[in-house]
Amino acid sequence: MLLKVFIALVFFAMVISLGAGAGFLLRDDSASRRLLSSLKWRIGLGCLLMGLLLYGFLSGQLG
Repeated sequence: MLLKVFIALVFFAMVISLGAGAGFLLRDDSASRRLLSSLKWRIGLGCLLMGLLLYGFLSGQLG
């Protein structure tokens, strides 16, 4: 149960990062680094999510 909650939280954080990145793309000038930072967070969260899913399937906690 705890694994499923953690997976949902990581996915929700990815969606928030995606929205923030879209906002930065529309509002910031071309010299801003916030869009790149948002992308880095999203990639890191995506890797974490894939690792959690792999762990859940291999351990049998996710069916």
